[in-house]
Amino acid sequence: MELTQLPLAFEVISIVVLLVILTIDLLLVIRRPHVPSLKESSLWVAFYVSLALVFALLMLILAGGEYAGQFVAGWLTEYSLSIDNLFVFVIIMARFAVPPKLQQEVLMIGIVIALILRGIFILLGAQLIENFSWIFYIFGAFLLYTAWKQAFHEEDNATEATDNFFIRMIKKRVATTPEYHGAKIRVNIDGRKVFTPMLIVFLAIGSTDLLFALDSIPAIFGITQSPFIVFTANIFALMGLRQLYFMLGGLLERLVYLHYGIAFILAFIGVKLVLHAMHVNELPFINGGEGIEWAPEIGTFTSLGVIVGAMAVATVASLGKSSRDERKRLADVTK
Repeated sequence: MELTQLPLAFEVISIVVLLVILTIDLLLVIRRPHVPSLKESSLWVAFYVSLALVFALLMLILAGGEYAGQFVAGWLTEYSLSIDNLFVFVIIMARFAVPPKLQQEVLMIGIVIALILRGIFILLGAQLIENFSWIFYIFGAFLLYTAWKQAFHEEDNATEATDNFFIRMIKKRVATTPEYHGAKIRVNIDGRKVFTPMLIVFLAIGSTDLLFALDSIPAIFGITQSPFIVFTANIFALMGLRQLYFMLGGLLERLVYLHYGIAFILAFIGVKLVLHAMHVNELPFINGGEGIEWAPEIGTFTSLGVIVGAMAVATVASLGKSSRDERKRLADVTK
């Protein structure tokens, strides 16, 4: 569907304002490192979610429902993948025994790295889509493979992210201090510069962000081909992620079926991409280089319904299982 063009001034001002908000958030962490309370975290998350909804409303007014729908669907997809990212962040924090007071800074650096990596992949993805329509076949196949790994090899994914070859090589070749020295990466001990464990933590966070960026960018390009929507949806998904980490706390461990919901979303978007590739096909060895007319195009609001439904079912099922397990545990204790 042809979209009404948003005013250039709106796009520029939006990106500038969002980057300013992220910068202020970063400065607050640097100036006042602490473990935020549940109330503080909840208020920040509510603020960022409200900001995203207001942004969607502005796009609805300026460009219509299709544009706003693509943003909301893209934002929810990236948000669900970002929550999955939090699971790995939890593993990294525990694996490297990051002190609670330093976790905010680690998360903020991780968010900045993620934003930079996704910005790079968005630019590359937009260029590929513009010049090679067959790239949708590759994006679709990649998402289907990722969905299969997400559903059936979740533990392998976490291990790959936190203990990959790059991290193991750095740990073997770079000596670090046994303890943390605040958020410093390098300190002077007895006149000699030595790295701290924070270096390994930042590298683990960065490599994790790289893996998630490889999944998330093809996923959102399956919903919209507008680089502006892709970029803003990613910014809004990353905004408040630090506070969401502290707000959810132990709840993350209770979302035992979340990875199935995410896998279903990725598989759905993968199928959608393959169908779109068939519809706009230009490969000469498929249907003589002509588009396949019977290949259906899945609409934005259908995608939005599937995304919301998958996350709702996964969340409700997870909390239901956790409640049953807790009741069973209490029953066993009282026996």
